Amino acid sequence: MKYKKISTYSYNLHIIKTDKFRTITVKVNFKRKTVKDEITKRNMIINMLCESTEKFKTKRLMTIETENLYDLYYRGMNYISGKYSVMGFDVTFLNEEYTEKGMLDKSIKFLSDLIFKPNIEKTRTGIKFNEESFKLSYNLLKDNIISSKENPDQYSKVRCLENMEPNSIISYRSSGYIEDLEKINSKDLYKYYMSVLNSDIIDIFVIGNINEKHIKKIIDENFSGIKTFKKPSESHFIKSKRTRFLPKTVIEKQKINQSKLVLGYKIDKMSDFELRYVLNVYSYILGGGPDSKLFKNVREKNSLCYYISSVGAPLNSILTIHAGINKKDFKRTTALIKKEVYNMKKGKFTNDDIMKAKITYVNSLKELEDNQDNIISLYAGIEYLKSDDLDTRFLKINKVTKKDVMKLASKIHLDIVYLLEGDTDGK
Repeated sequence: MKYKKISTYSYNLHIIKTDKFRTITVKVNFKRKTVKDEITKRNMIINMLCESTEKFKTKRLMTIETENLYDLYYRGMNYISGKYSVMGFDVTFLNEEYTEKGMLDKSIKFLSDLIFKPNIEKTRTGIKFNEESFKLSYNLLKDNIISSKENPDQYSKVRCLENMEPNSIISYRSSGYIEDLEKINSKDLYKYYMSVLNSDIIDIFVIGNINEKHIKKIIDENFSGIKTFKKPSESHFIKSKRTRFLPKTVIEKQKINQSKLVLGYKIDKMSDFELRYVLNVYSYILGGGPDSKLFKNVREKNSLCYYISSVGAPLNSILTIHAGINKKDFKRTTALIKKEVYNMKKGKFTNDDIMKAKITYVNSLKELEDNQDNIISLYAGIEYLKSDDLDTRFLKINKVTKKDVMKLASKIHLDIVYLLEGDTDGK
């Protein structure tokens, strides 16, 4: 695999050459500082651009064209990466070696048209998105926002973070907000879309068995619509605010069978080595799988939960523990979780636990190389988060010691206990 970054006036082009895949993937990312009331707009733009274009004015016509392009696959997504919001559009298609000459150019043009030639209407008062497509996209996003609220697991995690830091980026809902959606109209959304093209930091990733000069030429021709002046990016990482002296307990009730318990921990200032490597080892030992302390001692030995796991979020300097429980076991489960976290500080884990965590980490890295999307995410991490390359990661994870894990454990402090209490004691 050969990687090359080409910086232009308006964007960065990342070319990843490999003969491992029969397909080529092109991904275009638009990135800007996260603003709460823009999250819904960005999700709407994704829906709008993927719904129709100037040439293909319905989803059906879009689908027919993808079939003509040998089942080209396209999608859009929006996610929050620490301080930044990243909106991405990508296409995956067969290398023309397996189709016909010219399909590379046509497939990339499809992506370009999707982004730069939307389905719009010109009126006396200006330009707006096509109203029919706008309504379809609006209803799709509305349903998605509602469904995310109706998912108890997802809802409990979000509510834990909202109660932990109500006005912080870590509490923002990536799906968006109904109240913000109701304020959006097709004309204002088009204005915001234009600001994205003219203001966002833009990165283009291309992976496959490709010719570097040819791909650069095609990208230059198809993405000349990017006029923004390339700006430097700040760090994505968010420093944790001070932990409460006494942890906050929040209990909400919902008509569900299984109660959802979430414990939110804040982590004191971590070193770069701790947030990139030690936290992975710590979280795996604590609650990363069937060999973890939480799984063995809370779930298996005491039969107190249906599932339990811990997740470290280095970008946000937090760690959360999630469990599905009977409401009657709330206090006992919480007490046992606190005990296992305390035991980590006291070093009540073995070098064998550390070795298993390292092996799992290394295996997960090796799996990245089997998927084009994951490889792009790897290089996006290097670009956005200053992450190490794979070879460096393999070396550094093996440097983590028991002392390192205990030192990090001393920086992890409970901030909130959140329970979404069900109305029965059963699955």
